[in-house]
Amino acid sequence: MEPNYSGNASRSLADRAKALITNPKAEWLVIDAEPTTSAAIFRSYVVPLAAIGPIANLIGSLVFGYGFFGVHWRPSVPSAIGTAIVTYVLSLVSVYVLAFIVDALVPTFGGTKSPVQAFKVAAYGATASWLAGVFGILPSIAWLGLLGLYSLYLFYLGLPLLMRTPQEKALPYVVVTIIAAAVLFAVVSAIGGMVVHAFAPGATPYSADAGTVSGTINVPGGGSIDLGKVQQATAQMEATTAKAQSGQLKPIDPAKLQALLPASLSGFNRTEISSSGANAGGIGGAEADATYTSGDQSIHLKLSDLAAAGAIAALGSAFNVQHDEQTATGYEKTHTENGRLTNEKWDSSAKNGSYSVLVANRFNIEAEGNPGSVDALKAAVAAVKPDQVQTLAE
Repeated sequence: MEPNYSGNASRSLADRAKALITNPKAEWLVIDAEPTTSAAIFRSYVVPLAAIGPIANLIGSLVFGYGFFGVHWRPSVPSAIGTAIVTYVLSLVSVYVLAFIVDALVPTFGGTKSPVQAFKVAAYGATASWLAGVFGILPSIAWLGLLGLYSLYLFYLGLPLLMRTPQEKALPYVVVTIIAAAVLFAVVSAIGGMVVHAFAPGATPYSADAGTVSGTINVPGGGSIDLGKVQQATAQMEATTAKAQSGQLKPIDPAKLQALLPASLSGFNRTEISSSGANAGGIGGAEADATYTSGDQSIHLKLSDLAAAGAIAALGSAFNVQHDEQTATGYEKTHTENGRLTNEKWDSSAKNGSYSVLVANRFNIEAEGNPGSVDALKAAVAAVKPDQVQTLAE
């Protein structure tokens, strides 16, 4: 059944975003046939969704700040606001530039030029990356922005359909466009950094029912998507959003999170402990953190409540999010362990790193520091008792 787009703009936006995540093939067909204009899409879809990431990062940076290996930094209010504004404006401009690239390239691959269709691809294809921007509200779980890579799959489905590319030339067209989009993103990030630095020299930027679906889709370039889990995740997102709107869902009291942090770790004494919270319409969050030291070694332990924002994290298992990167002195990897998303980093030369676990698609437990081994960081996370933390969501 086709989604119903009648009614106010916010409902149309919610229905479309949901359909693109849960049933993208069918939704691209609806989008293809839909009469509209670039200006209408920009006003009702791009403007509100592109604001998610900048606003989340603004709140996260001012309320929680950034920390790594025991060093904590919180930007000034003018710097944070300037960064958010510049990022937002450049994101809006990027949609138009990407649409221009899509339309300019299409004749080379035997398709049909159409500025409106190209704008549809650029705007709606970015849906997943914009939604994933919500994780910026808590810097410690910003790595979950990897879920935004689902937008690559959306482009893969929508680009050849809307631009009428012959089947044999569809894949090369998609690949070239994605490469162009990656270059565009790099350029936009660089420009944004320069603009923010120019105005704030002291800033230090951190680098309708879609039915039942099932089966697995293999995404070009590696990875897979479990459609059944996507459906379940979306149902959880809807239920969580409804609770947030009705006031039934509230972030956990920061003091309660603080009480779950252990008084000491094996061989480490607790020297600092604090908690803080921020909430806007049920969208995260609260955080408690503590520092443990032993000589010149330290571990910084954080327990964060994402509240409604955590519902999006349920997509992580459906998308089979995996990332594995090796360097000359260490590694970083993201994977699912015992049904929970984990992120692990370690530098064997500096003997420092971080380890985090997402519990119940709502709570993030992270340990970072230089304790001598990544096993010590894993033990610190285990000391918070993830199974006990999970009961808070019940």
